[in-house]
Amino acid sequence: MLPYPVIDPVAIQIGPLAVRWYALSYITGLLAGWWLLVSMLQQRSLWKRPPFSGKAPAIADEVGDLFVWTTLGVVVGGRLGYDIFYGIFYCGLWPGGRDCGGLPMAYLTNPLNLIAHWDGWVPRLLGMSFHGGLLGVVIAIVLFCRNRKLNIFSVGDGITAVTPIGLFAGRLANFINGELWGKVTDSPIGMVFCNAAILKTYGRCFAGLAPRYPSQLIEAGTEGVLLFAVLQLAIRKFHWHERPGMICGLFFAGYGLARAFSEFFRDSESMISGWFSMGMLLSIPMWIAAAFFFWVAYKKPLWSQTPTKANPS
Repeated sequence: MLPYPVIDPVAIQIGPLAVRWYALSYITGLLAGWWLLVSMLQQRSLWKRPPFSGKAPAIADEVGDLFVWTTLGVVVGGRLGYDIFYGIFYCGLWPGGRDCGGLPMAYLTNPLNLIAHWDGWVPRLLGMSFHGGLLGVVIAIVLFCRNRKLNIFSVGDGITAVTPIGLFAGRLANFINGELWGKVTDSPIGMVFCNAAILKTYGRCFAGLAPRYPSQLIEAGTEGVLLFAVLQLAIRKFHWHERPGMICGLFFAGYGLARAFSEFFRDSESMISGWFSMGMLLSIPMWIAAAFFFWVAYKKPLWSQTPTKANPS
């Protein structure tokens, strides 16, 4: 087995205020994504050819404002997505799920469960859904681009190109928290997700003492590192961003594949039947969305996307 490192889930403790690695992962992902996207927009070589012809799809100030909108989309969408996809849909149809805990009826008996679980006066977030957060970001991008009269698909390409940074940071935080662990295994990469820090923070080790796949690291590698490399290669080497919507499609297709693959190692808290899990089910609309973006990217010849005096757009 590989040793599970002793890392306190609480990164900073100031009196009663505890800052967890999970919260820092959101902040790190957003800031790093903002920095990289601004750097890409300022790299003139990426925008010198049609349909951009030397003009990037947005400027640094617009990106800063957009990330305020997307942050709200991630938090609100991620939380409501968890409530809808897992708390209501999954637990309503398969109430025996490991993390259902009386959902969805618990939403009726205590509507505050829609926001968080309350231990006295202290709120504790129950869960976040990536798919819900993604939907929140999509809505934020659409509203922002319409408000600023920006090309939705080109801006979306830029956002999706840096999104794997946040996915990577989030999965590392899951690993530190000892949550979303993998299936029991006798593989040499198995880990026991239990140590003094976990016992101190949660009072017990929810994953038990059996060695399990480090599925959080598998997801960090596939959804984070690998998907990031593919998207950056598509932009910098093959210039696929010159067909607006293409990078969005590649992201949706790649994330769906990475998530479905990782679910084979993850001890999913939301199994549907046999090896098929809720995470795999939610990959299907990701692939449908990818097909839509690919269609958008290829519905016109590349040359016709460039405004001209004879054919203005």
